[in-house]
Amino acid sequence: MGSDSVRGVGRRRLLGWGGWGGLAAVGGAPLVGARPAHAAPAATDPRAIPRDTRPGGAYDRYVAKLAAEDRFSGVVLLSHRGRMVLSRSYGMADREKGVHNHEGVAFNLSSAGKPFGAVAVLQLAQRGRLRLSDTVGTHLKGFPAAIADKVTIHHLLSGISGLNTPEEDLRRVFHSREEVREFYEKWARQAEPVGPPGTPTDHAGAEVAIPALIVEAVTGTTYWDYVEEHVFKRCGMTGTGFYTRPQWLTDPHIAHSYMRQADGTRVDAVRNLDKGSPDPLQLGKNPARGFIDFPGDGGFATAPDLVRFAHALSDGTVLDRPYAELLTAAKIPLAPQGGGLRAARSTTADAAFTTYMMPVSLIDGQWLNGRAGVNPGSLASWNIYPDSGWVGVILGNHDDAPFQEIIEQEIRAILGTT
Repeated sequence: MGSDSVRGVGRRRLLGWGGWGGLAAVGGAPLVGARPAHAAPAATDPRAIPRDTRPGGAYDRYVAKLAAEDRFSGVVLLSHRGRMVLSRSYGMADREKGVHNHEGVAFNLSSAGKPFGAVAVLQLAQRGRLRLSDTVGTHLKGFPAAIADKVTIHHLLSGISGLNTPEEDLRRVFHSREEVREFYEKWARQAEPVGPPGTPTDHAGAEVAIPALIVEAVTGTTYWDYVEEHVFKRCGMTGTGFYTRPQWLTDPHIAHSYMRQADGTRVDAVRNLDKGSPDPLQLGKNPARGFIDFPGDGGFATAPDLVRFAHALSDGTVLDRPYAELLTAAKIPLAPQGGGLRAARSTTADAAFTTYMMPVSLIDGQWLNGRAGVNPGSLASWNIYPDSGWVGVILGNHDDAPFQEIIEQEIRAILGTT
């Protein structure tokens, strides 16, 4: 899991929570939140496909240059109304075995997997199994009264619980799903209020882990099993899952994460559990030590699967439309531009808001829902442009990529911003 929160106020936040927050099988329904007044021209109109998004266009050339300079390894994909416009793969998924990256390779999502947990909660809400106004104590015992009686599911999903993030043991090597689940349940229960409910805490770790525990309490199954059955399977995301370290090590369809070391070399995180990141914001971290991503976080996904998920939000496959709109709707305003990465980006947002784990920005009159995540040796971003029917995916498996700049180049190509 990452360190902090959504639309980065500094690299630490992008590291932690991120956000910009075979495709023939993907339906062509309008994406969540699309309104007829803002709809893009039909796909048959050449104006619907900006030149910069096409093969050989500015975005394609930009990513190819990065790859040629050994600054990007992974997959980028642009889809318009369910039709693939651009798909490029670069670098190696597993250098030792000679496996190249391609569309069917799954990449570590880190914080980009957090919206799946919010979807799981909303599925249970629409079935009447819980209410978003329920407090933590409605479903879980053992939390102090300040949390159990006052913090609601809505507070948690919106990133305004007022709870802190307990310190993680980044050097611990886990050996089973059961060990991971037990450790992180205890970890979530160590959260303490740093302010009253309603205080923005940018999706602190407990705000992700506690809703996952509630899903388990309500359904009687593990978070991983519930999401794989009711989200991934329902959306047809056959290349996506909460894969374990043994699977990561042996399955050729899972990209290994290559971490840059202090001496300039890159090492395979999965094959070198004794190695960690020298980045001071993730010092010593190796994502493969976790065995499986803790409940509420991460997982692995292919680029086409993330497009399938985006369309499943709009056609009633994974959530009824009102609940899908609730997932992505603007909630708590974020400060204009903020600091760090948001201040440095050149693609400015007119306004930005929290949602349920998938932040939304208003850019040149169009909404953009996005989620990003970074782990040592991996990066992931997927953006939904509901007003024009685009989905953009960026997945990578080594350090050094100018991640924020790639995201900005995607936005410029699709929206034509400068």
